Amino acid sequence: MHSATLAINETLRARRAAGEKVLHLGFGEAGLPVPDSVAQVLSAAAGRNGYGAVVGSLEAREAAAGWFSRRGVETEAEQVLFAPGSKALLFALLAALPGDVVLPCPAWVSYAAQTALVGKRTISVPVPAEAGGVPDPELLEQALADARAAGANPGVLVVTVPDNPTGTIAREEHLRAVCEIAERHGLAVVCDEIYAEVCHSGKAPSALAYLPERTVVTSGLSKSMALGGWRIGFARVPSGPWGERLMGELVGVASEVWSSLAAPMQAAATYILQDPPEVTAHIDAARGLHATVAAAVYEQFTAAGAVCRRPEAGFYLYPDFEPVRPVLAARGIDTGAGLAAALLEEHGVGVLAGEAFGDAVGGLRARVATSLLYGESEAERWEALRSDDPLRLPWIAASLEHLRGALAALTARG
Repeated sequence: MHSATLAINETLRARRAAGEKVLHLGFGEAGLPVPDSVAQVLSAAAGRNGYGAVVGSLEAREAAAGWFSRRGVETEAEQVLFAPGSKALLFALLAALPGDVVLPCPAWVSYAAQTALVGKRTISVPVPAEAGGVPDPELLEQALADARAAGANPGVLVVTVPDNPTGTIAREEHLRAVCEIAERHGLAVVCDEIYAEVCHSGKAPSALAYLPERTVVTSGLSKSMALGGWRIGFARVPSGPWGERLMGELVGVASEVWSSLAAPMQAAATYILQDPPEVTAHIDAARGLHATVAAAVYEQFTAAGAVCRRPEAGFYLYPDFEPVRPVLAARGIDTGAGLAAALLEEHGVGVLAGEAFGDAVGGLRARVATSLLYGESEAERWEALRSDDPLRLPWIAASLEHLRGALAALTARG
């Protein structure tokens, strides 16, 4: 099936192109412009049109190794593999690592889809109440036993820290506990850290702290630098025999599927991953904008009666309309898909139903992405990024007012 996130983005953009007034809260694009220094590096590398090493150039791998090392994870260039987006790397990992795949629920839409594409089973475990991105450690052990009893062979645990779809950061004690369970059961851990640079405050924990010899980290530049269309992803495999064997298998998959990351993109990655001051300042500004707008949207949903974890990273929310189920039921809304359809068709607000993320069909939950509220034009997005009070910008204020009105009408008691 067409990826739910990509499908809703195309649907909402088509509606806008047709002249409809639609508030686009359905797609996790970071919604920010490209810094001039980054664009100049890409332009200067446009002539690099030859094939390169499957793993990436030495300079790009050294830059990534330094990037990890400065963040407290000592890394050598030989542990790094580049790809056209971390999505490709996640697919390669699920194909290369043995065993069925354990996922938190809810989880990003592509994990389960990729698991199915490589012919494996998904073992879904609810997340803790505090934050998403990891299975609830109190439920994980039993879920593994039940899966084995049903004929599954759990082999890979995927965690997302920080999390999409909930916009939260897994608690350190939960991440430690699930890694301890993974170690006892011989699971490999894939830690998707694509949002680690956009924590609203502080730093997210990493599975590498608890199971370093069997944890692979994936990341990229689509969220921190808003370069989703450039498709720059990279992974870090552990040192030692297990990691070396896995790297060989990943190179085998990569060599047959994508050959190598485009050389101009490797040049851009090399520059960005060296953390030049203009790049770190850009990410700092983006982090503040994401936090401010996500918090404002959170207030709109909770004011309308939904319960929701407060956003802690990135630009997502995962509101639950269970407290107003009777009101929605009177309107014929009793599923997440029905909720999303009503918001779009009746109120011009596009969100993605929770069932796309593996949630229960009857749950009145949806994933809300706030990062396309920053502006329609590049000029507006730059102004939002540089503003001391982005919520007062007319286009952001108008979007919040649109959302406020839609939610008030949706949840009004008859």
